[in-house]
Amino acid sequence: MSNPVKADISVRELVEFILRSGDLDNRKQRVSQKAMAEGIRLHQKIQGSMPASYSSEVRFVQELTTYYKDKEFIIALDGRADGIIHLTGTEERLDYPNTELLFTEAEYVVDEIKCMYADVMKFDEPAGIHLAQAKCYAYMIMTDYGLDRVAVQLTYCNIDSEEIRYFTCEFSSEELMEFMADLLKSYAKWLYWEQDHKRQRDESVKSLQFPFNYRQGQKKLVTDVYLSILRKKKVYIEAPTGVGKTISTMFPAVKAMGEGLCSKVFYVTSKTITRTVANDAAAIMINAGAKLIPITLTAKEKLCVLEKPDCNPAACERAKGHEDRVNDAVYDLICHENNISRDIIRQYADKHMVCPFEFSLDVSLWCDIIIGDYNYVFDPDVSLKRFFNDSHSGSYMLLVDEAHNLVDRAREMYSASLSKEDVLAIRHHFVEREDIKKLFSSLNRKLLLLKKTCDKELTVIDYEENINLFSLAEKLYTKLSSYISDRKVKVPDEVLDFYFKLRTFVMTMGYYNINYNATAVMTDDDFCVSLNCMNPSERLAEFYQYHRSVAFFSATLLPVQYYMDQLGGSEEDYAVYAPSSFDPSKRGIFLATDVSCKYSRRTAEEFEKTAEYIIDMAESKTGNYLVFFPSYKVMNEVIGYLEGRVDMVVQKSFMTEEEREAFLDEFIAGPDTSKVGMCVMGGIFSEGIDLKEDRLIGVAIVGTGLPLVCEQTKMMQAYFDEINGHGFEYSYLYPGMNKVLQAGGRVIRTAGDVGIILLLDERFRTNTYKKLFPIEWNGCKLVNKNNARKTFGDFWQRMEDQNG
Repeated sequence: MSNPVKADISVRELVEFILRSGDLDNRKQRVSQKAMAEGIRLHQKIQGSMPASYSSEVRFVQELTTYYKDKEFIIALDGRADGIIHLTGTEERLDYPNTELLFTEAEYVVDEIKCMYADVMKFDEPAGIHLAQAKCYAYMIMTDYGLDRVAVQLTYCNIDSEEIRYFTCEFSSEELMEFMADLLKSYAKWLYWEQDHKRQRDESVKSLQFPFNYRQGQKKLVTDVYLSILRKKKVYIEAPTGVGKTISTMFPAVKAMGEGLCSKVFYVTSKTITRTVANDAAAIMINAGAKLIPITLTAKEKLCVLEKPDCNPAACERAKGHEDRVNDAVYDLICHENNISRDIIRQYADKHMVCPFEFSLDVSLWCDIIIGDYNYVFDPDVSLKRFFNDSHSGSYMLLVDEAHNLVDRAREMYSASLSKEDVLAIRHHFVEREDIKKLFSSLNRKLLLLKKTCDKELTVIDYEENINLFSLAEKLYTKLSSYISDRKVKVPDEVLDFYFKLRTFVMTMGYYNINYNATAVMTDDDFCVSLNCMNPSERLAEFYQYHRSVAFFSATLLPVQYYMDQLGGSEEDYAVYAPSSFDPSKRGIFLATDVSCKYSRRTAEEFEKTAEYIIDMAESKTGNYLVFFPSYKVMNEVIGYLEGRVDMVVQKSFMTEEEREAFLDEFIAGPDTSKVGMCVMGGIFSEGIDLKEDRLIGVAIVGTGLPLVCEQTKMMQAYFDEINGHGFEYSYLYPGMNKVLQAGGRVIRTAGDVGIILLLDERFRTNTYKKLFPIEWNGCKLVNKNNARKTFGDFWQRMEDQNG
């Protein structure tokens, strides 16, 4: 027999994985920060009230041996029992509130304490998982002390009333040994599969070579990512289009995984197209011989068998008993499939009658590369809690693509609001539940009182001065949680929707600190209280602890210090610039010095001048062009001067997938006449589209991309002025320039591309903006209305001469 395989696992992880059972139920209460603190307080209060024969927080560590097929496994089982009771006589038994202890023959009792909001007095029996945890500790104390019998006590306590319900069970040493043997054997089959896969994977990765000839700067990028993993640092990478960011970050991460530096690679991004590119990069390495199992996670809405996802047994037959069946489904799939596509997930989910979305998340536990949206790592409502717990601290590699998008996404993820109209609308569902209805009414009155103090669309409010309002919201959430979890029939959709919003609001309350502000928002038909995450760095950093290293990369990560500040960087982290691999002479950068989109200069004269520049660009060489505007209003003003003079295709404010495709299909290779696409900066066509070679030969950018001056943006400026003195930069300048850089990045997508970028705003001449230009924009040429057409023509003539 070969050398034994060693593995570590906690008691809780083991029983929750092997003995999982029951239904999927999205109605279950989530524990807020306040409730968690109350639970801990009550937990400690119970322990502190026990007599001297009670020992709290007793840690057990044992190495246990089991076998599967031809393999021996030594499993280090680790855990901490809430309490151990040592009973040596009747008097000591009388000291305990649980009278059942009077009748146990066991000298030692394991106490497992669970504090919750549920009505514990209605419990008929302990939860199977809780009992299994206690039995593990009973087995461990039995073997440590050589006991014949051990009892377990399940202590359930209601957080509000502090009522306690006890369940007591007694087990012989034979029963406990049989229980543990079955548990370990069930786990060993998974370890066997994992060990065999890792062996094959690591051997194959050792000989894996970079699959392409290195472009300029690419080898340094690969090295920098690998060093960040080796040194356990975060790295922020500004890498222009064409460097090959995806393969250049994934390849060193896979090599590090093969060397045991990390156990898995997470690749997260905000766009479907970049997830596809990541999956393609994994496929390239697999085709080169790497034994990797990647998975691209699909949104719940796209996998769900229902018209609208509603994950509870009252609404979905697959939710009922899902936990009983899902482990068999996962083991079936991983033993028979290596290429895990969406169709494969659906096939096995249908076979085993499980939820395809939750099933895909469980399958990902056994994959090497997990590709998905940001929310799978960072969103507290969606994140893969299967991976992110204390036992996996520092064991993964995280790759964050299009990282400039994460700042706004994180602010959105970590913010929440409560609507007064929603409170009123849902209250009528509870006419027969006076206790719940009363809470709705009290919360509504608090919101009404606050509304009367607000005379603006948006008012920053003091959190502490309104603490009664927030406390009422938490009380209502607790009541609704109990009500919904007790219901055996389907809860109305509008009630569930409100409950989920309220849950997010209450969870967000637990994180309120200097990185947040609270606002009252008034509209024509509603009044809301919002908790706004202004600086997401602290919340994001909570998730970094699970990763050995994090690599953030984007073509527009400028200025890098801003992104390091907002994305949780430190002085010890690395900032890396990867030089462009493209010939700079093939890109013409032009800056118009006599036109501006500044708000005070948005006149007919400026709009007409802007239109003339666009015509000059389009007529300098026949081809396809995109023009990006700061708003639909400005775009429509300029269009008025272009109609009948250029062939245009115009972005609409709301476009279906088919309309988007039709828009892009207008940009054909080798057109007979110039085509000009009119778009809005920061919109659907300013990121994530690839019009390569002569499908796009020029981009014009009208204005500096500054966000609209509104109450929300002014609030953000005031916040950062107070925090760091950079309110204008953080709320206007940097977000605006990012939109400019993204728009400019639509042209020159491959080494063979040739094109021009035309900046139509004289403000770009100032140092404020020029210092934010990427290195590739050095050599920007100044033009005016008198010489623009000739200057553009000279550039194209030079390109023709170079090509012979």
